[in-house]
Amino acid sequence: MEYSHRYHAYPTQEVAERLDYHIDVHRQAYNYTLYEYENTDADDIGSAYKHHSRLPDWKDEFSIFSDVNSKALQRTVTRFYQNLTGLSEQKQNGNTVGKLTWKSPRDYQSMTYSQSGFELKNTSGRTATLWLSKIGDIEIRYHREIPDEATIKEVTVKQETTGEWFVSFGLETDTADLPGKPDVETLDTSNSIGIDLGILNYIHTSDGNTVDWLELEDEYDRLRREQRKLSRKEYGSNNYENQRQTVAKVKRHIRQKVLDYQHKLTAWLVTEYDAVFVEDLNVTGMLQSDGNARNKQDAAWRQFITLLEYKGELYGTHVVQVDAAGTTKECATCGVETAKPIWVRDHSCPSCGFECDRDANAAINILQRGFSELGLGWPEDTSVETALPTDTISVSAKRVVETGSPTLNEATYVAE
Repeated sequence: MEYSHRYHAYPTQEVAERLDYHIDVHRQAYNYTLYEYENTDADDIGSAYKHHSRLPDWKDEFSIFSDVNSKALQRTVTRFYQNLTGLSEQKQNGNTVGKLTWKSPRDYQSMTYSQSGFELKNTSGRTATLWLSKIGDIEIRYHREIPDEATIKEVTVKQETTGEWFVSFGLETDTADLPGKPDVETLDTSNSIGIDLGILNYIHTSDGNTVDWLELEDEYDRLRREQRKLSRKEYGSNNYENQRQTVAKVKRHIRQKVLDYQHKLTAWLVTEYDAVFVEDLNVTGMLQSDGNARNKQDAAWRQFITLLEYKGELYGTHVVQVDAAGTTKECATCGVETAKPIWVRDHSCPSCGFECDRDANAAINILQRGFSELGLGWPEDTSVETALPTDTISVSAKRVVETGSPTLNEATYVAE
């Protein structure tokens, strides 16, 4: 299994200048890869592996390419072909796409060391040292230990638009070292939940829990103030650049607050339940549709689902995405569909008379579909009415507490 850990880095001014130089050389290498891809005989290029063989000629022709680590240079060429593959996949999915373009210094702010050229040292305390070939030592805030069973496959160094530096370690863990998921045949269906990604609440679970949205209004008030200040600065001046970084830091704080919240919530879900079923949402389509797009983006549901799946692998929990179509309209008891405008918050089936909260009904439908995805039927001794709790427990975004379950702050995994 592959995943990553990210850390704040604190290079000295001398090392930061070297990092800036190396990243710019890698930017030029990326652009030159694009140039050769468009202008060189296809027999000599066409794949990252073939293009790697041209790097010795690059170094003979352009001495700056000898200034950077060879493996890192290969990884930059590979990065171009990965972007090319991503563009091709989007086109195959019916999306309108353009073509890859040359990167400006502002568009290219990271580089990756792959396989060699790096060493993590002095990891006994809250700080550690990362050594990079041809650059030197960089101090990082080692707030989270890398597991002993994990192997560091690559290291990425990036400067954010705020001016801050970060280091990401690409880790690989053998699946044999991970806790195994329970067999589907022996899965405890009573300890499984369906999750409806809601409107009034961030999530609504099939066992009666709702978790509030994260409150971000103060952060957005500050962002609006700082953006107004930025609009009054002269573009290109030092004051403009300082204020631009301030705006970037506020935006980053919002992103990190959402990410931290999602890390804690998903960690609680995968450690509490044996199976978690969630909607497979078309988030891109939702953002393009009419309505409250900003709040939909703040929800970061695709990021939430990705974290949930990745945590499920780490902790041995079944995480299954199910078709979201009709989960709100369909009655969880009899299956009859009833149209509900967005402002109708209760489900009342005209066929069987079943009544409950509309999100609770959707969560039960997701749970049932999840069992079907795993080849399991709805437990014979459990009716929908008895599966649904009579009361809904509302939990704040700061704290997810159930009887016998940990609080969010104890939920094993906290974002940096």
